Amino acid sequence: MKKIGLALLGLGTIGCGVMKVLSENGEIIKNREEVEIDVRKILVRNKNKKRNVEVDPGLLTDNFNDILNDDGIDIIAEFMGGEEPAFYYLRDALRKGKTVITANKEVIAKHWDELEAEARLSGAGLYFEASVAGGIPIIKPLRRSLQANKILKIMGIINGTTNYILTKMSEDGRSFDDVLAEAQKLGYAEPDPTADIEGYDARYKLSILSTLCFRNRVTVDKIYCQGIRGISAEDIKYAKELGYGIKLLAIAKKESDKIEARVHPTFIPLSHPLYAVRDSYNAIFIKGDMVGDLMFYGRGAGDLPTASAIVSDIITAGQNGRHHNLKLVEERAEFEDNWFSEYYMRLVVKDQPGVLAEIAGIFGRHNVSLDTVMQKLSDKNNATIIFITHRAREKWISDAMSEIKASPSVISVESLIRVEK
Repeated sequence: MKKIGLALLGLGTIGCGVMKVLSENGEIIKNREEVEIDVRKILVRNKNKKRNVEVDPGLLTDNFNDILNDDGIDIIAEFMGGEEPAFYYLRDALRKGKTVITANKEVIAKHWDELEAEARLSGAGLYFEASVAGGIPIIKPLRRSLQANKILKIMGIINGTTNYILTKMSEDGRSFDDVLAEAQKLGYAEPDPTADIEGYDARYKLSILSTLCFRNRVTVDKIYCQGIRGISAEDIKYAKELGYGIKLLAIAKKESDKIEARVHPTFIPLSHPLYAVRDSYNAIFIKGDMVGDLMFYGRGAGDLPTASAIVSDIITAGQNGRHHNLKLVEERAEFEDNWFSEYYMRLVVKDQPGVLAEIAGIFGRHNVSLDTVMQKLSDKNNATIIFITHRAREKWISDAMSEIKASPSVISVESLIRVEK
């Protein structure tokens, strides 16, 4: 039986979830995994705050050095959130030879290289299963179960807030602002929802996933990012008419030595498995050259799902001792920002002869071929025209749209959304 001295950094929603898992399933873990987890200290801001779990007050400290200098603590689990001071705590713990476990996607996405280097020097472990997709096991499969594959593509719904909003907009026909306000009341969205709705949260997670998939460091600044604020009920309605739904997708692909990584609203076919992922659930679709298509699905956030992933890392670290840190390929890949995609566009134009031919001509001059064209009467003077293109380069579309916007026949470009099949 191996006994682990554990310290927790934080006792908020996730920290209370970890304590609940250890309290309710500690004996199961002990008997099944032959690991006894002993919580020795918990770092908190306010030792007198009332919490959702019963905790021995003697475990609480507001001084990180009490944890860092305790030789009886083998593993430190962090779920404070935010970049600082969490990064410094994790770095200093690794320097002391203590294995660290974190749910902090921002710290891993921004400081992976530094933390990995410290872990190598000290021989300590660095684990972060809970940093992406909450309770869904995805980090371990990528590191330990798919080594025989070249990962060709990863595509996922990895932000529960935006998926909840888009689900309600689609099913209830409601506006973005209306559903966002409801999500905030229900606790699905933060009072300041910027990180979620602008795609930043998903970008951190995609940085982690694509680095693991391609074994090249994919930093946050290399990932194109667009949020869902511009998605309208009209786009969702027209998407359904065309056989699609709209999801905020995190997408990464590697072809030859080029990696593309992007987060943005996306048209996907109603028949695609990712379209069936509703509300705050997450799902990650992976294509390997040998295994083919895989999909991982489940709760992407919440106290107990996230705590499940954290405790799993604690058990693994306790059983395995030192961690085999990730080996990246030495050659840095090129990053592709002029990718191929299909595109959906919605324009409002003057309802007069020759406008459609003019726009089709502009697309043709920029090597863009049209797959679907649909016209709707807006009022007696204007018409709405909807296009879906065949595969085209991002630059071709950008150049064509610049010319289209400048046309006197075009009143407005209402939407431009990428399409994945």
